Amino acid sequence: MKKRVAVIYGGTSSERDISILSGRYAAASIDRDKYEVYEVLFNADNWLLVDWEDETNEKMRVLGAVDKGTFSCNGVRFDVACIMIHGIPGENGLLQGYFEMMGIPVTTCSSFVCTVAFNKYSCKTFLRDTGVKMAEDVFLHKGEFYDVDAIIAKLSLPVFVKPSDGGSSFGVTKVKMASQMPAAIEAAFNESDTLLIEKAVVGREVTQAAYTSSGKVVVLPVTEIITENEYFDYEAKYLGKSDEVCPAEITDAQKADISYWTEKIYRHLGCTGLVRMDYIMAEDGVYFLEINATPGMTRMSLVPKMVRVAGIDIKNFFTELIESAR
Repeated sequence: MKKRVAVIYGGTSSERDISILSGRYAAASIDRDKYEVYEVLFNADNWLLVDWEDETNEKMRVLGAVDKGTFSCNGVRFDVACIMIHGIPGENGLLQGYFEMMGIPVTTCSSFVCTVAFNKYSCKTFLRDTGVKMAEDVFLHKGEFYDVDAIIAKLSLPVFVKPSDGGSSFGVTKVKMASQMPAAIEAAFNESDTLLIEKAVVGREVTQAAYTSSGKVVVLPVTEIITENEYFDYEAKYLGKSDEVCPAEITDAQKADISYWTEKIYRHLGCTGLVRMDYIMAEDGVYFLEINATPGMTRMSLVPKMVRVAGIDIKNFFTELIESAR
């Protein structure tokens, strides 16, 4: 009997629309000869089993409501959850916790690892003993007093102000002048109750994905991100304002160094499934930026490009993720 794979997408965060695109691409890429594939749209008040008449994301048909008590619909109980929700609740561990209680394997990290990875400050704190370089930072809670002059004295300018949790660069601002800081902080707090202010590290931005296959950590080709904008923001990620060079045009030694850190961080955090890690290659070494526990999987996203360059068939790639689900 074929495994029944539920590709779950949507969510309640600012990344909902991107999540739908990722989920639809993932669902179309799974080998139908090996699996029964079902698409589940996650809404705040219900989870719906859906299909689509075309690729416009406009003609959706609702086939039924998912019973959350059994994770089933129309008499079908799903065997594996392929989570494609970016942001809350699919990247911060909440949804993973639900599936863990249900005994249903997921294609992502565990609830604990997702929780740690999703919060940028928690993740950096967890990784301090690995030796990886990370930008100096200041951590703030919403409503907490802050002194702009003291922050600048510690970090200098420019800095990046970013929500501690969240993705797709929502709420992220590059601050070059002290007068820009309050507005940047407010924008970040619109996305999260906590934020990080990080010293801007100058260098080349690169990224690398990793996943588990047959119990082994597999790293995909390093990719360099060259953006027309100030940094890799929403426009650069999804509206064509960047070039992604894969494989990155860097030395073999640099590739080996980045791959070393990717695998080390993957193992140190206890990752499973697919993740993507972002770095800055500075003059004094590689700086870890953040980890994406449910990276984008749209047609324009970085991971599918890495998979193609690695010479891996996309159907086989998803088969490996599903068979390694825990």
